[in-house]
Amino acid sequence: MKNNKHISRRSFLKVLGAGAAATLAACAGKKENAVADDYKNQVEPPVGKMTYRTNPTTGDQVSLLGYGMMRLPMIEGKEEFDQDMINRQIDYAIEHGVNYFDTSPVYCRGLSERCTGIALARHKEKRKDYFVATKLSNFGPDFQTTEGAKKMYHDSMRELQVDYIDYYLLHAVGGSMEEFYKRYVNNGIMDFLVAEREAGRIRNLGFSFHGRQDVFDEVIAMHDKYHWDFVQIELNWLDWNYANEISDNNVDASYLYDELQKKGIPAVIMEPLLGGRLANVPQYVVNELKQLQPEKSIASWAFRYAGTPEGVLTVLSGMTFMEHLKDNLLSYCPLVPLTEEEQHLLDTKIAHQMMEEELIPCNACQYCMPCPYGIDIPAIFTHYNKMKTEGRLPADKGSADYRRQRREYLISLDRSVERERQPDHCIKCGRCISEKHCPQSIRIPAKLDRISKFIEELKQDA
Repeated sequence: MKNNKHISRRSFLKVLGAGAAATLAACAGKKENAVADDYKNQVEPPVGKMTYRTNPTTGDQVSLLGYGMMRLPMIEGKEEFDQDMINRQIDYAIEHGVNYFDTSPVYCRGLSERCTGIALARHKEKRKDYFVATKLSNFGPDFQTTEGAKKMYHDSMRELQVDYIDYYLLHAVGGSMEEFYKRYVNNGIMDFLVAEREAGRIRNLGFSFHGRQDVFDEVIAMHDKYHWDFVQIELNWLDWNYANEISDNNVDASYLYDELQKKGIPAVIMEPLLGGRLANVPQYVVNELKQLQPEKSIASWAFRYAGTPEGVLTVLSGMTFMEHLKDNLLSYCPLVPLTEEEQHLLDTKIAHQMMEEELIPCNACQYCMPCPYGIDIPAIFTHYNKMKTEGRLPADKGSADYRRQRREYLISLDRSVERERQPDHCIKCGRCISEKHCPQSIRIPAKLDRISKFIEELKQDA
């Protein structure tokens, strides 16, 4: 991919993005909103056509589509993960060639590893044919001690029902080097993990990155000491050139990918859809892409974009519903790489147009959850962004559409977010930013306050 940065930028543009209906469903467990129109007339993905990439360190043949276990399906009407559906979807994925499964001790309220382990343990006879990835998610002080970090590592083995981990990551490196040393070096954990790799209980050791370029540069410079087998980065057609404008603490994917290429380190890709927002783009983008490939979903463009660079080992997708899994399989069974013209259309022309939208860069990762006061933070941001992206946000009181848009906004908010979980219940305790790590560095209480005041203004205009 070419690093095209010739477009003049507006310094005041900071955020974009909008939650897809599928993302909101993943947050709220509401199945009725999950299936986009693009998915309704899918053909069945072919078996035996998956595109694979070779890990240069181990020789692993890794499926280009990786299963991200961060947004698991829930039983409708219950706050409970649907293990039967998880099992069926993993079975289907394996049948169609997916062999990389990524989880973490903190995903899905701490239950993702357990759900993943239950599903994969049913395929133990094929253990050498699939790859398990998890993370040292030692964000809290209790897990930053030597004993606490080791406990998290061993608990992951137990929950996943494995005696070795194929791909082990230091989770969310990038805040500061002080934090890096505190979490991994001063407590002796890096030496421990390197020894575990030498013993074969970790086959590949790497890290996931969210944060500052200087931190990335310094940690990558440790390659000679630690030998990073892979690095997980956020890459999509919007982050390629504009990540730093989305958030001051983000780094353009073009830079991250190029630096990994220089050192021969394979890239694992996260957020190819930016939490679903690149599947729910403005209508003018839909029109342009559908003119080129009317039979393909909008999401498929993002997956082909993320999978096209040859240095990409696998592209992770949090496939909450079977429709998502099937559509992504169609993109990678096999991959038809994007042409240079198609890449330029996405990461230059359309990305520049998208940057005109001032939205909240929420990926619905739920690191901010649970809120102690019950606020449904991801769903609130998703609803706001969706209305703005679709041009339905009531803004101009003098507009002929204002009263209709005002009513639609309030009604759809109540349908998407329960009243007691809306932003006016936020007391600004700050737990969502003090104890958790928002990958996008969103000032969550401030954003909730802004939306709450906006909602109150709409109500006062009745």
